[in-house]
Amino acid sequence: MAETAEPPDPIAQARFNWERAGWGDVADGMVAVTSVMRAHQILLARVENALRPYDLSFSRFELLRLLAFSRNGALPITKASDRLQVHVTSVTHAIRRLEAGGLVRRVPHPTDGRTTLVEITDLGRSTVEDATVTLNEKVFADIGISPEETAALSGSIETLRRHAGDF
Repeated sequence: MAETAEPPDPIAQARFNWERAGWGDVADGMVAVTSVMRAHQILLARVENALRPYDLSFSRFELLRLLAFSRNGALPITKASDRLQVHVTSVTHAIRRLEAGGLVRRVPHPTDGRTTLVEITDLGRSTVEDATVTLNEKVFADIGISPEETAALSGSIETLRRHAGDF
């Protein structure tokens, strides 16, 4: 019986095309960027699949998790935006979706009338706790590479982020 050949790697094909076009000096960079983009798609699909039973996207999960970690379960919207490293418009959109599901509510700041807080509800807290258990079991416990490879990947990405001024 003949062995079934593995499907060709599209990124390896892209490298070949890059080198053939005379761009071999930057082929490693193209492969790295393309690989990270593809890995993002793979991991995001796994995360979103795990969160589907909770009707959460990863961005809404991150906001709920941030609120659950905060001391009193509430943060100014602008602070949530800063901590999540996304524009306030994106946070506001996530808040609207979470409010519709009864997972968060907006409340006036107790001492600053110009500021609105977003506060996690009891339903939001129980939902994010359950969703966190699911993510830990179905995604974070085994992302598809060894613990050593995971540490090396995280270290490399941290270096990239630091050089980009991310922190």
